[in-house]
Amino acid sequence: MIRVLLADDQTLVRAGFRMLLERADDIEVVGEAADGDEAVALARTHRPDVVLMDVRMPGTDGLAATRAVLADERLAATKVVVLTTFDDDEYVFGALHAGASGFLLKDIDPEGLRQAVRTVMAGDALLAPSVTRRLISAFVGRADGTARTGRAPVEPERLAALTAREREVVTLVAEGLTNQDIAVRLAMRPMTAKTHVNRAMAKLGARDRAHLVVIAFQTGLAGIPRPE
Repeated sequence: MIRVLLADDQTLVRAGFRMLLERADDIEVVGEAADGDEAVALARTHRPDVVLMDVRMPGTDGLAATRAVLADERLAATKVVVLTTFDDDEYVFGALHAGASGFLLKDIDPEGLRQAVRTVMAGDALLAPSVTRRLISAFVGRADGTARTGRAPVEPERLAALTAREREVVTLVAEGLTNQDIAVRLAMRPMTAKTHVNRAMAKLGARDRAHLVVIAFQTGLAGIPRPE
């Protein structure tokens, strides 16, 4: 069973997500939190596999709660997925920096929600290509001449450690492609694609695929100018 903790300040949202998730035979909701502090406390109590974390909650928000959960060594196996309407996207980039495995829009369809939980549990980043590009370009790019991430940009010189093939693979990861998709695109075996991804992550110091996507956008490798 995949054990899920729901964190959202709206009771109806939590109830709806619980109902949709528990229709699956392989998913169990182990707790519900109405704010960030409660989310962290319940995560430490139940040690869920996945936390679905709303970013905007009263008191301690989802970004701070994400950092607290992922900084706790006792929760090393717990994955966090941030929940957002598109108006919340400034928080999402910070959540990815904090180590979240991805994000979901709250209008996701029922089967998409269940599959998203399974995807994260399997160790893959949950980053929809179209939404990811809009999201990160808005906060890593220079639409207004300034960076809005609140963090120093990643220097493109870090990419020098990558081979040409690894750079190509990282670009495709940033587009939201899975290892299987990359293998088809580049005419290689899925295991070879996975090896290239893992080597790129090691060379760039990326925690996971989500962090690799952030680095790709920050350095301009994903085709969006980095902030200066």
